[in-house]
Order: sequence, then structure tokens, then C-alpha cells
Amino acid sequence: MTWTTPADLRAQVQRLWDQGVLLRAQLDGEPLFPLALRLKRPDSKALTERFDEVRQWIRQLQESEGHYRLDWQAINHRQLGRNQVPVGAHLDSLGAALALLGKDREAERFARLSRLTLTGFPELHDWLARYPLRALEQAEHWSKIMAVLNWFRTHPHSGIYLRQLDIAGVDSKFIEQRRGLLGELLERVLQAEVLDAEARGVRGFSRRYGLRDKPLLVRLRILDPQLEIGGLNDLSAPVEQIARLKLDLDRVFVTENETNALAFPARERALVILGQGYALERLGEIPWLHEQPLHYWGDIDTHGFAILDRLRVHLPQANSLLMDRATLLEHQALWGQEPADKRCNANLGRLTEAEQALYRELREDRLGERLRLEQEHVRFGWLRQALERL
Repeated sequence: MTWTTPADLRAQVQRLWDQGVLLRAQLDGEPLFPLALRLKRPDSKALTERFDEVRQWIRQLQESEGHYRLDWQAINHRQLGRNQVPVGAHLDSLGAALALLGKDREAERFARLSRLTLTGFPELHDWLARYPLRALEQAEHWSKIMAVLNWFRTHPHSGIYLRQLDIAGVDSKFIEQRRGLLGELLERVLQAEVLDAEARGVRGFSRRYGLRDKPLLVRLRILDPQLEIGGLNDLSAPVEQIARLKLDLDRVFVTENETNALAFPARERALVILGQGYALERLGEIPWLHEQPLHYWGDIDTHGFAILDRLRVHLPQANSLLMDRATLLEHQALWGQEPADKRCNANLGRLTEAEQALYRELREDRLGERLRLEQEHVRFGWLRQALERL
């Protein structure tokens, strides 16, 4: 049977719930009702040839009628005579739609949630209208969410760590687990002038909304025993503290591979920095890194050259180390493949002529498909020879 069933009518109303239409109508008092539902009915041929099935279809619709109402029409058939046949269905009210789906309690919960929200934060009306089901999912915790919003509104630029927030019944884990949602709400609650325009997304949550961010640690190894600090040569500290170091250096190395950083050969007046992830972006904030030659050692693949290019945004004097064609060909037996989702196809404007040539060969797969040589595969004897030539 291809005619509309009671389950089909319910499914139409369910879609309205899933799209937030019913709760939005409740919030705004939209004139949604009476609401017509789509009803596919038998044609005249079916009335003649399948009359028993038609009567069964009508009986099913009538048995489920109650929340929805059927629209009838008298049909005069030359063989069957005059008969009443459903030609449409509709819902009289929001209450009928909610009762059909069994969503009365959820709707009442959303109504309470909306009243609580709009009493304190009328600017969240549009968000509630757009995402009613997201709010409903958090109904159990909504009073805590409102308390968090109120705290941030009354404490702009607090400059404290998230862990230090003193909100009754709310711990830092509660906020960390909902940073995405809270960020959306805070964007509408807080004035633009109290937001940090440079901080974005979940990672930038603390900075953007006036909290003190977790310090980014930079790890380095001092390669000259004469420069060790109190006998320490492997150090991790916030960027701001590393920037205050005063060491008699004449060369700095940067690598993204931890093992290479730990095993890097000793060298007078030098150190090696483990430049992973966001730490690489912050190296330009360290004044003394601008004062001596700096060498970046990364993988020989398109992604590695993209990192080198990005480093030169912050430290233009950076040279590449062991990211050349000779090193690549010397280690052919150890070639691998670069992950397809990490490949770079952009034009990199900060590479030298030789680096550009090798980058193009890799990008265009001239030497092999997605070819790469990971830095940890380079022989340390080859590294020592390169260091001697500096």
C-alpha cells in the first residue's frame, strides 16, 4: 500500500520536532496551526478495483484519529455509489502535535528553560529559536550554564585560570566539557570589546573570554655543557620564561622529532629546541632567537617544507638542515609515503631556490608517489657531517 498511513502522519510531525519547528512555534507563538499534513489517498481506479483495501486504509486512519483530524469528502462513484473518503489530515494545535509525539514533558521543560534564559539573557532569544533541541539536551544542567554566563558577564578580563572560577555547583570540568556551547552563548552575551579578537575556537576559549590561558611550554636541550643551568641541560618552561634566558649562543637548532632532539650531538655554544605544534608558532616571541643563526630540521616531504615556510614567518633567518636532495637520495632505502591528508599543495613563497625545486618534485610526485623521508631515518653519521660543514 502506497497510501498515507497513521505512521506516515506521525513521521511528518516527528520531522517538525527534529527540525525544532514545534519548539520554535512554542517560543515565539508562531501561527503554525491549524497545520495541514500531507495525505496520499486512493485514486478512482483504486476505489473500484481495490475497494476492500481502501476500506481497511480508512479504518486504520480512523482508529488512530484523535490527535490529528481527518478531512472528508463525499465521493459519488458510478458503481459504488456515495462514499465518504479522507482527502486530508490536519492538526488543530501545538498541544495536539506534542500529544501525538508524546513530547508534552519535553515541551514544558523547554518552556521553563526559555523563561529562565530570557529573564536573565534576553539576547539569547534568537539562539534558543535556532537551536531549541540543543538547549533541551542540556536542560538538566541549564541553570548551571546560566550561572557560568552570569559569572563571565560580571567578571570580564578576570585574568585567572579556569580552575579558579568560584561558581556554586560548577567545576572546571563542567565548563571544559561544554566549551563549544558556552562559547556560542558567550558570543551573544558579552560585549565585543571584552573579547580577545585573536583567540578562536575551543583551544582559545580561556583567552577569548578573559581567563588566564594554560602556559605553552617550550622544551630545549643545551648542547654545550659549559652553558648548563645549575647542571640542567634539558628544560621545559613557558615561552615567556624562555624569552628571558641569557645564554652565550652562536647557533640554535629546531626539530619536531623528540628522539632527534634528545640525541642531538653536543656542540659548543648551541642548543636544540623541540618545536612541536603551537610551540613553533610562538618561537618568534623569543628575542634571542632572532640574534644568531637558526636551523630547522624537519621531514623531507611537502608538509615538512610547509612547516619550514611557516617558521620563516616568525623567524625569517631560519635555514633548513638536512632537507635537501642529497640527503633524500642518500637514504632511498628508507623512503616512505606521506599521509594523503597531510600533503601540502600550496605555493610556498619563503623557500630558497633549491628548496622550491625539491618541494615541486615532491608535490608533483616526480620521484615517487607521496614520497617522504622522515627525519628520524637520517643516519646520525650523515647528521654529524652536516654539522661539521656549518
